[in-house]
Amino acid sequence: MLIQIKRNIVQGFVNFWRNGWVSLATVLIMVVTLFVFGSLFFSNVILTSSLDKLAEKVDINVYFKVTANNNEINDLKSSLEKLPEIKQIELISRDQALKNFQEKHKENALITQSLDELGDNPLGASLNIAAKDPNQYESISRFLESQNYESIVDKVNYHENKKVIDGLNSMIKSSRTSGFTSTIVLGIIAILVAFNTIRLAIYTSKDEISIMRLVGATNAYIRGPFVMEGIIHGILAAVITMAVFWLPLSFGRDNIVLLFLPFSPIPDASGVSTSEFYGGPNLFNYYISNFFVIFLLLLVLGVAIGVISSLIATRRYLRV
Repeated sequence: MLIQIKRNIVQGFVNFWRNGWVSLATVLIMVVTLFVFGSLFFSNVILTSSLDKLAEKVDINVYFKVTANNNEINDLKSSLEKLPEIKQIELISRDQALKNFQEKHKENALITQSLDELGDNPLGASLNIAAKDPNQYESISRFLESQNYESIVDKVNYHENKKVIDGLNSMIKSSRTSGFTSTIVLGIIAILVAFNTIRLAIYTSKDEISIMRLVGATNAYIRGPFVMEGIIHGILAAVITMAVFWLPLSFGRDNIVLLFLPFSPIPDASGVSTSEFYGGPNLFNYYISNFFVIFLLLLVLGVAIGVISSLIATRRYLRV
């Protein structure tokens, strides 16, 4: 067995070197294939991060009447915190609301003078509610409306934000659907191109395979070197692809967005620009921190394509 493994490795390298330009073309095609998959992977990172950030910016607010006391407000807050849909609740007191209002309008002398003339705080407390999923804001709003909170609640702005929330839900759904579809389509195309290129490389050895089969060589004996050659193709392609990713990822976020934009679904939501949507995380830091994981994924994919393609290609010429 050890002799056979050694023979497969040596003969695999011999075949790789002997085929020369065909081997180079095969590796380059596999690099393109792995680059497509890697780009889809990074595009998904950008898309997921952007959607999460957009979802975090959406919330609903519960505004209390100025007559509501702190005990009643805290009871409502405690009831909301027990709901499984709630991610986070922030209580803004009357004093804090007034402070925020004054800070926001400090350049407006008319508003500042009006507050001074009132002599009392005209603002009530409020709750900023963030849900775990944008789809859950409707159920939270129904909870607030179903309970007897009319005596303390002045307004819930869910219906005012409903258009934005529905638009975000629609964008998340369409973006994930189109992202999944593009991954499948581009992935199938890339694999088919790599398969056919490797089959072309093995085609040059069809006569050799036929002769070996006629003299009694087993299928495993014949396939061994070609499978090894496919493994070499996959390893080299994975290494080159990681090096190819290094350069653009080190250029900065704006260039990364332009690079991966063709592989990412274009959002369709009013008021959200493409640059804001594709801001995403620092992909270079992500690349460095997950270097070995990404390399392992590309290596496994490259070796799998090489091995499977070699097995499929040699099967045709083993029939004598």
